[in-house]
Amino acid sequence: MENTTIYEQVGGEATFRRLVDIFYDRIADDPRLHAMFPEDLEPGKERQFLFLVQYFGGPTTYNEQRGHPRLRMRHAPFPIGQLERDAWLEHMLAAVDEIGIQEPIRTTMHEYFERVSQAMINQIQPSGMMPLRG
Repeated sequence: MENTTIYEQVGGEATFRRLVDIFYDRIADDPRLHAMFPEDLEPGKERQFLFLVQYFGGPTTYNEQRGHPRLRMRHAPFPIGQLERDAWLEHMLAAVDEIGIQEPIRTTMHEYFERVSQAMINQIQPSGMMPLRG
């Protein structure tokens, strides 16, 4: 198994298709995030599917169709603060867990999604703390 990719180890295309379907079903039902996504979720689902397949060692169709992922640039138009990041991550990690990814790949995928979601933050939000009085 040492020379196989995560893509191969978790079951290939069908597993990643299921991951993205579960994630997007959760997004569609989440008022914190749904408004950030277009009405038609299908094109985004397909792009995310192709990206994740490629990132985790599957076919490079994403690059062939869209070029370099440039994730920060592609997400720049969307206001992403800590709250949005946390909601997105909650749904992605739940999807990984729901499809039953086993250790140690589960941890590898969780760590990747934690890192990449943190890197997408482009808005500073108030901390909710009361200002100090002088």
